[in-house]
Amino acid sequence: MIEQTASPRPGADLPDRLLAVRAAEGDDDSFALLVQRHSRPLLALARCMLDNPQDAEEAVQDAFVGAWRRLPEYRHSAEFRTWMYRITVNRCLTMRRRRPPLLPLDIVAEPATGDAWSQPARTAEQDAATAALSRALAELDAGQRVCWILRELQGLPYKEIAHVTRTSEQTVRGRLFRARRSLQEAMGPWR
Repeated sequence: MIEQTASPRPGADLPDRLLAVRAAEGDDDSFALLVQRHSRPLLALARCMLDNPQDAEEAVQDAFVGAWRRLPEYRHSAEFRTWMYRITVNRCLTMRRRRPPLLPLDIVAEPATGDAWSQPARTAEQDAATAALSRALAELDAGQRVCWILRELQGLPYKEIAHVTRTSEQTVRGRLFRARRSLQEAMGPWR
């Protein structure tokens, strides 16, 4: 019996740079490949920045629409991925500025108490710790939050984060230091 496998999409093995050039020339399939290739990490980034799945999806969609419109201006001085991170970060920051805070900043959850071996109690405590981390991230200034998410959750190197945020590597390192220190203080009760 011959096993049939789905053939890869034409162009799926092409580098981003070539796909971006083709897309800028009007090749919809090349742009669709770029969207398919980069939408998952960009969506994860937007979810971390916005704390709302619907807003995150909207931000990423808007970022790709903006990229499609600006592809002829894309100069390839940075990787396509880096360029998309920058567009997505900027869109998320704009959305955060335009919406009211979801929770007052003075609300701090107390650690859950109870039997440490009880699964429901452990789950509730983990949920409370996750909520506390989410609030602590929301309290960071935008620059610190973006740098922390790009480094700790997306795994980007300092140089690429500097490019995305249009700052120096030293600025990125300083923001990360301050973000980590703030998060460590905020999460102290959960250690």
